[in-house]
Amino acid sequence: MTAPRFSLLRTRDGHRIAYAVAGAADGVPVVALHGGPGSGSQPSTARLFDLARVRVVLIDQRGAGVSRPHGSVRRNDTARLIDDIETVRRHLGIARWGVLGGSWGASLALAYAGRHPEAVTGVVLRGLFLTSAREVSGLFVASRRRAPREWLRLRRAAGCETGTRPAALLSRCQAALQRGANGATQRAVALAWRDYENAVLASARPGRAGGRTTRTSRRRADKLAGQYRVQAFYLRHRCWLGEPRLLTLARRAAAAGVPLVALHGRRDPVCPPANLGRLARSVPSARVEYIANAGHLATDPRMRKPLMRSLATMFVTEARGQ
Repeated sequence: MTAPRFSLLRTRDGHRIAYAVAGAADGVPVVALHGGPGSGSQPSTARLFDLARVRVVLIDQRGAGVSRPHGSVRRNDTARLIDDIETVRRHLGIARWGVLGGSWGASLALAYAGRHPEAVTGVVLRGLFLTSAREVSGLFVASRRRAPREWLRLRRAAGCETGTRPAALLSRCQAALQRGANGATQRAVALAWRDYENAVLASARPGRAGGRTTRTSRRRADKLAGQYRVQAFYLRHRCWLGEPRLLTLARRAAAAGVPLVALHGRRDPVCPPANLGRLARSVPSARVEYIANAGHLATDPRMRKPLMRSLATMFVTEARGQ
């Protein structure tokens, strides 16, 4: 499969939102929402679907991927992302579509479905992030035990002096990544954050090496700085959601008749597996499934097959029966 080609759609407030379409022109429409925040779409996401029967739309959120301006946090928040999703849907002439979201994309999928249930045929979630302060603290404080060397490198890059509270790391990273900050510092923080993130993800698979530093071009490091600038900005604001509000939106979507399916790896080192239970208690109609020995990413072989099966069931089998 060739990589989808992205087009840019200009918003009224100066952003240009990148989107790409793959699959059958007359297929069941599904929009895929990437994680991060700030990371951008992965073309491999389209391979999760039967492209002979599904029309997949990939959207790079504000400041992410090939959307422009890259790394911008100006006029960038969750409410605007939801509006952008609707703008792309209307632009493509799609009446209703399914939604796939992983990690932060799962949060955004629930928020979007709660705000616009009339436009959503169903939602499939992978590795649910509930946007709670507890989870953000887990990533920057508790997870240091999974990758202690990489965590210390990130602290040094962000300028955390001896005695600085671990909980202050995110705010230090955000300050170091702001536009106008020293470029070398921004690149150092971005590279250290990437290595820490990779090491934490690798910890889900015992015996797998993680956190290895690799040579990175200055251009790529600058792009990573933009990515983590957006991520730090969103995490500091709990993505303008927070767990109670997000679960309220999930209940609103379900009450409107939107079916919800959620999969979560039992070895997920980023988003706590207990999040799935929190969703199930809040939305009893949601179909939830723990995936044994799976980690956080859709590329994990143990996650990929169940995820593909859920997507086919939700958006092909059930859509055909409607």
